[in-house]
Amino acid sequence: MISYINMITVVEVKKNANESGTNLIRRFTRKVQETGIIQKVKGNRYSERPASKLTVKKATLKRLARRKEHEKLLKLGKAVKIVRGRRR
Repeated sequence: MISYINMITVVEVKKNANESGTNLIRRFTRKVQETGIIQKVKGNRYSERPASKLTVKKATLKRLARRKEHEKLLKLGKAVKIVRGRRR
């Protein structure tokens, strides 16, 4: 008997008479794929925790300072205007 328990999902496959181990594993794998356990695990693999308020605040201040500096350079004619990622 092969089983896998994930928080809510339980997948269980019992060996039938005259069934090979390979066929049992194949049936188990199919059942696991049908439940979507693998997709859930792969989906959580690269999930990142949300940034702290301090990190967000620092990034915002940095972005605003960079924008202000760029506008200053534009007024002086030392920078090229950037529109949607393209220089004009």
